[in-house]
Amino acid sequence: MKNTTYLIIFTLTAFTSLTFAQQRPQYTQYVFNNYLLNPALSGIENYTDVRAGYRSQWTGLEGAPVTGYLTINAPIGDNFLQGDATALPAAGGVNPSSRLYTQQYQAAEPHHGIGLTIVSDKTGPISQTNIDATYAYHLGLTARLNLAVGVSAGFSHHVLNQSQLNLVDPLDPVLYNLDNNQWKPDLGVGVWAYASDYFIGLSVQQLLPQNLYITSKDNAYQNKTVPHYFLTGGFKVFLSDDVTLLPSVLVKIIKPVPTTFDINMKLSFQDKLWLGGSYRRNDSFAALVGVNLSSFVNIGYSYDFTTSELRTVSNGTHEIVLGILLNNRYKVSCPQHTF
Repeated sequence: MKNTTYLIIFTLTAFTSLTFAQQRPQYTQYVFNNYLLNPALSGIENYTDVRAGYRSQWTGLEGAPVTGYLTINAPIGDNFLQGDATALPAAGGVNPSSRLYTQQYQAAEPHHGIGLTIVSDKTGPISQTNIDATYAYHLGLTARLNLAVGVSAGFSHHVLNQSQLNLVDPLDPVLYNLDNNQWKPDLGVGVWAYASDYFIGLSVQQLLPQNLYITSKDNAYQNKTVPHYFLTGGFKVFLSDDVTLLPSVLVKIIKPVPTTFDINMKLSFQDKLWLGGSYRRNDSFAALVGVNLSSFVNIGYSYDFTTSELRTVSNGTHEIVLGILLNNRYKVSCPQHTF
């Protein structure tokens, strides 16, 4: 009953005020798949990158967010660095995590990238599915610095399950004329600058604000989507020839809620194993681990320790990500351009 009460309060707040929360899912392992937040990463690697993820947030709390996603992106262009991903036979090569690779690094030749993201998120009675195609163009600004500009476009499907609403006043006028099954256009843009040992990116999701569910002309009762701004950056530090530390930060700006941020540390051992830690402002600490099992598959897992007031009813957050490297002719077992 206590958990249900939290859900009812959250639902009522979302429907009857302009107090917005983050309307898109959050990810602890964003550094493992920045493509989820920024379409400019489409085709950044020299293979077809497929990732599937599942996140169960605040386990133990009834109606807590559950997120699943599938992403795929690939480069296009015969002049891509060392040739297109399908242009040359398997050659192995220098470990992309090594200091030698960093010293020999050259900016990519101009090329295109395309991709597709499918993200499904459910919180209590509210479900949202986003299906977006992405495109990016990559070029070398200098001998060692790349710039990519990307766009994502598609649709978002919003569903409100009224049967799960348990309200004190079933005759609340806010609930009149609910449109509980909607398709809305979706648009996002992003830029991404990257070299062998650092990256910085800026992206915007939900560029087209939409009214959801409530069809009343009274703006005070409309539930609207708002743009989500993401600024992220990180750099690689060599602790030895094959051991690297990657500090990174993600800043999230979603008005009118306060700006928040994630701080991450990722310790990588060649291209085999990585460990990490994360702090999300006023929300959680997290532990992360990942294994590159081969040049075909890798996997990452994280667990969030809740520090907000929800810690009394939450058993933490689990997130798992599976990566598949298709057309990986060079047999690399870790990303070359996204660390």
